[in-house]
Amino acid sequence: MIPADPAARDALAAEYVLGTLEAREATEVAHALATDAALAEAVARWEARLAPLAALAMPEAPPPDLWSRIEAKLDPRPAAPAAWWRKLADPWRIGALGATAVAAGLAAFILLRPAPAPMLMTVLLTDQQQPAWLVQAEGREIRLAALNTRPPPSDRVLELWALPQGATAPTSLGLIPSDGRVTVRPTTIRPSPGMLIEITLEPPGGSPIGRPTGPIQFIGRLAPAAGT
Repeated sequence: MIPADPAARDALAAEYVLGTLEAREATEVAHALATDAALAEAVARWEARLAPLAALAMPEAPPPDLWSRIEAKLDPRPAAPAAWWRKLADPWRIGALGATAVAAGLAAFILLRPAPAPMLMTVLLTDQQQPAWLVQAEGREIRLAALNTRPPPSDRVLELWALPQGATAPTSLGLIPSDGRVTVRPTTIRPSPGMLIEITLEPPGGSPIGRPTGPIQFIGRLAPAAGT
């Protein structure tokens, strides 16, 4: 599975560091690192190169069994019927009952709340199959960060587009600034698995007709990130 071609090996190392490989592929790469010095060096290079992208990471959700563990620690035993008024007369027990009710209500709210949408991502490749851009999407937010790309010609700009599955034309997400970082919240489309992300070369100011006019420089399809 580990390719001999240096460019393909480098792309595999990038996907391993980004966490976009399937579990079986990631396990095979992890095992190969112990004996494949070239692959280990490529992984180390990508780890160093992608370290600044940690700022794009979203906060992790709590473990799914957290609230069930909290509920398990709450005392479920009811008070004896004949002595309930004595227990209520004790001020600290009133406070404990109130805290228990609040905790139980909060746990119920969290458990009944809809699960958050999974993180989506894709890596846009160059024509040499080298990773050039990282795209992450969560909820309605789409974030783009340059990995290894060259600036466009002085008389052209890069424009970001999204094409949901079933759509007949892409939607512009705006021009890409010189630092290669973009964060947008489109109002007419919502990121979803299978959505195409494209970067085209356009005249200054962007496409004048609301759809791509220049060649597609990079393209990729959003998919759930590993582990989500």
